[in-house]
Amino acid sequence: MLSVKDLKVGYEDKVIIEKLSIEIQRGEIVTILGPNGSGKSTLLNCLTRYLKPLSGDIYFEDENIYLKSLKDFSKQVAILSQHNDLIGDITVEQLVKYGRSPHKRWYEKKSNIDCEIVEQAMKYTKVFKYRNTSINSLSGGERQRVWISMALAQTPNLLLLDEPTTYLDISHQLELMELIKDINISKSITIVMVLHDLNQAIQYSDKIILMKDGKVFDYGKPKEVINCENLREVYDINCHICEYKNKSIIIPISNYKS
Repeated sequence: MLSVKDLKVGYEDKVIIEKLSIEIQRGEIVTILGPNGSGKSTLLNCLTRYLKPLSGDIYFEDENIYLKSLKDFSKQVAILSQHNDLIGDITVEQLVKYGRSPHKRWYEKKSNIDCEIVEQAMKYTKVFKYRNTSINSLSGGERQRVWISMALAQTPNLLLLDEPTTYLDISHQLELMELIKDINISKSITIVMVLHDLNQAIQYSDKIILMKDGKVFDYGKPKEVINCENLREVYDINCHICEYKNKSIIIPISNYKS
């Protein structure tokens, strides 16, 4: 479904990613992990088309994403950035309606079908009761659900998320991760996201891309990728991994002596 081939990405004279290739299958949740500066956000920015690689190709549904129009790309791919900025003070429903924009010409009004899709997206993410409420008055967790509602209104096949749990407390982090998992299962949407929390990545991912120095250090199922040796090599940490309900839990071990 999503194929990255021989990707090389850089800024001016600095190469960030070189000779990176990866295959992501339809219906998977794939999480990109790695320390700061490993290239994980750069890779995601290429998938979103925010960055254009120096060389290499990215194919989605057998089509080069850089050869598609922005409108056609947005019909298939929804993006939730780490920082989502608003221009002016708008209501929840007004924002979610923007998700239908790729499917309409600029002069076309929203149809009954569009309105139904918007309503269902708000109900699914449990923000329908806030539809006439200013987004600026909502909590961080509620705002994230509104942005995801807008993404769902696009009716995408692929959802790209950049650190979606940033700035949320642990309760809202787990609530959001459960929503993301449910979207993947119930709506058959492929999800690729960047996370920092290793335990959340293990719990909610089908596959993990572990990056170091602009390269894929390891790629596979969480239990195959997340082990003490890999974490020592990539993050320079010692850890203990225990099992709970058939899921691995990472316990970092401090290198500092009190």
